[in-house]
Amino acid sequence: MDNPVSSYKHLHIIASFFVVILVVSNIASAAKIVDVGFSLFSVRLVFDGGTLLFPFAYVLGDVLTEVYGFRTARKVIWTGFIALALSALTFFILGRLPPENLWETETGSAAYNAVLGGISSGGIVLASLCAYLAGELSNAAVLSKLKVMMKGRLLWVRTIGSTLIGEFLDTLIFLLIATAAGVFTREIFFSLLLTNYILKCAIEAAVTPFTYWACAFLKRKEGIDTYDS
Repeated sequence: MDNPVSSYKHLHIIASFFVVILVVSNIASAAKIVDVGFSLFSVRLVFDGGTLLFPFAYVLGDVLTEVYGFRTARKVIWTGFIALALSALTFFILGRLPPENLWETETGSAAYNAVLGGISSGGIVLASLCAYLAGELSNAAVLSKLKVMMKGRLLWVRTIGSTLIGEFLDTLIFLLIATAAGVFTREIFFSLLLTNYILKCAIEAAVTPFTYWACAFLKRKEGIDTYDS
């Protein structure tokens, strides 16, 4: 029988990092678009700043699902959803409060709206929340099902396989909604889609050894290895 959630020693640490990564990566996504410097299949490779950090949310999501099971991972995913919504609401309210004169002169509302205001605009908030839920929940569900089907073997196949599905849905939904809302131009849609997807999957594949270590460590320390049968 599984241990009660309150008895887990490390769950709150993993969950906290998961939520922090989500919030910071969404701020970074609005902050800067990066040009890789070359093209692939005649498509210029560019990515938003959050792409560097966001894949680690999927890594931690894999660890949560593999060790604690889909139910626990789902609770953490919904906690992240609330944190994203709260951060967007905070920046939205802050952007509409009257600025102090010296701050307005040295920094200015235009600079704020160009960066932090980006994650509080209707389009990107809707895009982030919808894409996050679709991607993370599908990633966790696929990983959970594959674990039962494969009887716990070949963790790397399960994590990468679920990532290919989850990251694709996340990236596609985010860019479709954000582009339709005018956050990104149509000219860079395919560039962002291709680069973000490749980079996200590559980062998670590269840290697979960490995923193996983290899962083994937590299973041993927590005394749990959940199968969502």
